Amino acid sequence: MKIVRYSNPAGQINYGAEQADGSVLRIEGDIFGTHKVTAEKATVSKLLAPFVPSQILGIGLNYRHHANESNMKIPDNPVLFMKGVSSVQNPGDPIYLPSQLVSNEVDYECELAVVIGRTCKNVKKADALKYVLGYTCANDVSARDWQIRFCGGQWVRGKTFDTFCPIGPRLVTTDEIPNPNALKIATHLNGQTVQDWTTADMIFDVPRLIEFLSASTTLPAGTLILTGTPHGVGMAAKPTPRWLKAGDEVTIEVEKIGRLTNPVAQEPA
Repeated sequence: MKIVRYSNPAGQINYGAEQADGSVLRIEGDIFGTHKVTAEKATVSKLLAPFVPSQILGIGLNYRHHANESNMKIPDNPVLFMKGVSSVQNPGDPIYLPSQLVSNEVDYECELAVVIGRTCKNVKKADALKYVLGYTCANDVSARDWQIRFCGGQWVRGKTFDTFCPIGPRLVTTDEIPNPNALKIATHLNGQTVQDWTTADMIFDVPRLIEFLSASTTLPAGTLILTGTPHGVGMAAKPTPRWLKAGDEVTIEVEKIGRLTNPVAQEPA
């Protein structure tokens, strides 16, 4: 099933099941609990992030070619950081370049995002996908100056500005994606393809990430896991880095999920 979240003309926010013809049937209930797809056709005024995460866990350096382009060794364990839930942005809404803590080095990162469907802890790798509701596209927007130089090497500040986690446009359930590590993934910047790879290049696959993140740690339903980005990030562009600027448009594309597009703008004063 392809799940979307939307507002209707009355301003009400609902979940819906996207149909093959593009229409949407309203979902009644909680997508993380009891719910059903109704026969009611929805009027979608605005497409929203497909759900509101309970927390956002990010994984760095999880593609072999990206670790190589960053001149960093392959990690022995997944590299964990966090993004605030306030960083979530809707499809089609702007990624804002920070004006208060100014960054001149804002980068894109296409990512496959995993949505935990049931609260879990100490999950074994063999059982990990049983706890996944589905997958969506994510852009792990990163202010590299704040990530690398301005905060002592601690990543969170550069990763968690408002709008720095666009997700969507839909959440695709696991029955439609049985193997999350066999998907094409790409970033298109102003129509130019700048990342183009496959999730098969992950150092730690999705089941291993869930096993690691849930070890002695409760993952609430609604946890969003960003699984890393392939090579081709703007920071590594030659001969000069390729930073996002106001007026750009970034599209994240993941096979079987679709395309997530956001314009780039300067944060309003």
